[in-house]
Amino acid sequence: MLTVGRHRTRCAIVAVGALAALTIVEAFAQDQKPGERSITSFACKDILRESGADRDVAIAFLHGYLLGKSGRSSFDTEALRTETIAFIDRCLDNPSETAERAMLTVKAK
Repeated sequence: MLTVGRHRTRCAIVAVGALAALTIVEAFAQDQKPGERSITSFACKDILRESGADRDVAIAFLHGYLLGKSGRSSFDTEALRTETIAFIDRCLDNPSETAERAMLTVKAK
């Protein structure tokens, strides 16, 4: 069970990811420059290879990116927590699936 401090930290990370995605979602729609990667090129295994805060930030960014892409600006932190757990489980079962597709699948349930 998460302590209150850790829960707040995770919520803050998700909020930062959401705000970042809202700010840069248009940039992903433009042509990529050499050395840049598309969010669609990240596989589940890329996210799972990260650990600790790096993984948390990657997942928070993905939540935020999809939130921004949807045009919404509000979110439910408990739903994000549940979706994150489902996302990790899905990625463990499907490591080659794109992270975006995996997250979209768990958000659709």
